[in-house]
Amino acid sequence: MGTNPINLAVRFILEIIALVVFGYWGWNSSEDFLRIILVVLLPLIAAVLWGTFAVLNDPSRSGKAPIPVSGIIRLILELVFFALAAFALYATGNEKYAWIFGSVVLVHYLLSYDRITWLLRQKLPND
Repeated sequence: MGTNPINLAVRFILEIIALVVFGYWGWNSSEDFLRIILVVLLPLIAAVLWGTFAVLNDPSRSGKAPIPVSGIIRLILELVFFALAAFALYATGNEKYAWIFGSVVLVHYLLSYDRITWLLRQKLPND
């Protein structure tokens, strides 16, 4: 189910929403020029981390890993990414949307049990 096209589309939408939320949080965190920097920088940093640290041959991604990591590290990165997005929504006063976002992420990961199992078995190539 984790590589089901519908589930992959949901994950992609969640990723995009998370990036937008990071920018939204940056905008609401400051009122001066720093606001503009945070709007650009926070989503950019999140996107770079998301795309850089990956598991080799992940069927739910391109299979390429600029910096290969073990499955557990990737899973932790994903969970932190989505948890921070939910927290950013909550911190900006959007508690209802934070709970909805977090719930959709939880359901997505529950439906992706096969991918989670696969990730937990993946070690670095030289391990």
